[in-house]
Amino acid sequence: MSFPLLTVTAALPAIGAIATAAVPAARRTAAKWLALLFSLATLVLAAIVMIRFEPGGDRYQLTESHSWISDFGVRYELGVDGIAVVLIGLTALLIPFIILAGWHDADPLEDSNSRWRPTQGFFALILSVEAMVILSFEATDIFLFYIFFEAMLIPMYFLIGGFGDRAHEGGDKAAATQRSYAAVKFLLYNLAGGLIMLAAVIGLYVVAGSFSLQEITAARASGSLEMATNTERLLFLGFFFAFAVKAPLWPLHTWLPNAMGEATAPVAVLITAVVDKVGTFAMLRFCLGLFPEASKWATPVVLVLALVSIVYGALLAVGQRDMKRLVAYASISHFGFIVLGIFAMTSQGQSGATLYMVNHGISTAALMLVAGFLISRRGSRLIADYGGVQKVAPVLAGTFLIGGLATLSLPGLAPFVSEFLVLVGTFARYPVAGIIATLGIVLAALYVLVLYQRTMTGPVKPEVSTMPDLRVRELAVVAPLIALLIFLGVFPKPLTDIVNPAVQHTMSDVQQKDPKPEVEAAK
Repeated sequence: MSFPLLTVTAALPAIGAIATAAVPAARRTAAKWLALLFSLATLVLAAIVMIRFEPGGDRYQLTESHSWISDFGVRYELGVDGIAVVLIGLTALLIPFIILAGWHDADPLEDSNSRWRPTQGFFALILSVEAMVILSFEATDIFLFYIFFEAMLIPMYFLIGGFGDRAHEGGDKAAATQRSYAAVKFLLYNLAGGLIMLAAVIGLYVVAGSFSLQEITAARASGSLEMATNTERLLFLGFFFAFAVKAPLWPLHTWLPNAMGEATAPVAVLITAVVDKVGTFAMLRFCLGLFPEASKWATPVVLVLALVSIVYGALLAVGQRDMKRLVAYASISHFGFIVLGIFAMTSQGQSGATLYMVNHGISTAALMLVAGFLISRRGSRLIADYGGVQKVAPVLAGTFLIGGLATLSLPGLAPFVSEFLVLVGTFARYPVAGIIATLGIVLAALYVLVLYQRTMTGPVKPEVSTMPDLRVRELAVVAPLIALLIFLGVFPKPLTDIVNPAVQHTMSDVQQKDPKPEVEAAK
């Protein structure tokens, strides 16, 4: 029996969550270090998964399969393709930075004898989310995937509602009310999507007689399993609705600005850079793999929704007064690009969408975490409360600028490569959609540069005149992310080599080939 590497990779943060929660209340610092060590150990295992994965090998590798609920055909089945591997790597990479960035987010308040929130619980919840996200990327049994797709909502609910941002323009009571509202809205939206998906999962089992993704896709490819057109479309809609809520895609996006605005900056990164990626990943793995004909049928509508997300999210980002909500609306625009690339049904578009998931995670983490450091110093999320920061904290301002430039996909930084591939892939099949999507690039430059100008340049406001620059711990969080943005911006090959073979399998599922150029190159 081979070593269950995938199980251990997901189990380690779960064990870490239990161990961290069990640390005595007086040992808050020990709990922090324990959580960090478990997250680093998980990163090592994720790196081993990426090293052992062979891009030119079988579609699903490092597979595990064990009987679980045999009466209902549910198995404990795990396996990773190239898309899952890079997203597991992203998740394991970001969690240590999230923990470091949130090192003091659950400490007691200086002006109170009472604890802000249980420190151990804060870090234990982060590790439990990591475990469930990794298992979601690994699961090839659809019912198993559904369990963790839904289970991750519970720790996220407590992270948003129980450990909210202290920088609130209202009093403590208003802040608690807003946190509660954001947490409940997050939970209700995602539970509604999950319940609809559960009905679709049951319907798929009735039709296919199995929960195994590999068995169903193989049967569909061989022609031994056929679905009635209306049945396939209804099942597709059930799955897609849940994933569109999680992603999120317009008009199912409204929970995200509330959740990111009221959460601490590290938890906001956990939401948009880690958890939300499960939605777009599942579109590639399940919507296109299980329902290829319905996916092609729904493509025109999905492309319209993606374009609305791109333009709408960018326009609302331009008009934001709250720094964290600006990043939230920018993320909605970016998720529109990801969905656009997936449903462009071209290899460039889907490779770009997968790279976009990774690069958006890194760039958003860099920008949001630096914004969190800035907010913790000034005690305000409002853009108007800042000015002249670059004169008193130049390193903070410089890292904020690089994170912002990555968000607007500046050439030379990682997101540019993925956005370029998405646009090229979209232009090849849907040129009008590609033209409209470019508007999002223009608007991104506007909201990022205006944000930087209003907060970092101009006269130094008295409230920021004594603001300290980035500390060693904060530099340890930001510097590796910026280095990755630059490295992957000039050399994305390590990721594309892993992703491209998996994308070709997905293209084969939907029986699509890249459009041929209308004008052939001269010989």
